[in-house]
Amino acid sequence: MRVLVIGGTGTIGSAVVKRLSTRHDVVVVGHKHGTFQVDLASPDSITSLFKAVGTCDAVVSTAGIAKFASLDDLTYDDYFIGLKNKLMGQANLVRIGKPFVTNHGSFTLTAGVLSREPMKGSASISMVNAGLEGFVRAAAIDLPRGLRINVVSPPWVTETLIARGMDPSIGIPADQVAQAYLASMEGTMTGQVLDPRQIATAS
Repeated sequence: MRVLVIGGTGTIGSAVVKRLSTRHDVVVVGHKHGTFQVDLASPDSITSLFKAVGTCDAVVSTAGIAKFASLDDLTYDDYFIGLKNKLMGQANLVRIGKPFVTNHGSFTLTAGVLSREPMKGSASISMVNAGLEGFVRAAAIDLPRGLRINVVSPPWVTETLIARGMDPSIGIPADQVAQAYLASMEGTMTGQVLDPRQIATAS
């Protein structure tokens, strides 16, 4: 399969690319690096990306940013960082990308465990992640031509925790997280929220 990996130069994205590359034709897309670049906050940029890449069999997104701050410190504009980028950016990958994905192809998006396991300072991110999960469940009903869509909801990633000087024992390695994206893309499920902790345990 020809697979477009958005955010393929990041921590999770790189692990996904590594796993997929052994058996698929992977096109790596980053914000500033990669074979192609895209700004998720810009529908025009997403449109240009698909026109440049052409037809593919699957789209995997491990990209998207949102503001992490206390409820008291979050401004009106802070919320829109995540809404425009991580939420609508990934929704636009589906909305704009549908005609470029082959029949029975798939989309796999990224939310995050903070939608169901919030913590102090996660109000904006938790809202965005929960929105993505709702979008995927509903979009799966509407998608034409046998197209599938799922969303991976990663916990803290070990490599990210180490980079932030946090306790790595509460996370799982990016390579294990990548298994969930592989399961979504190569399986038959649709409209599902995938927790990499459960998939890693099952495998």
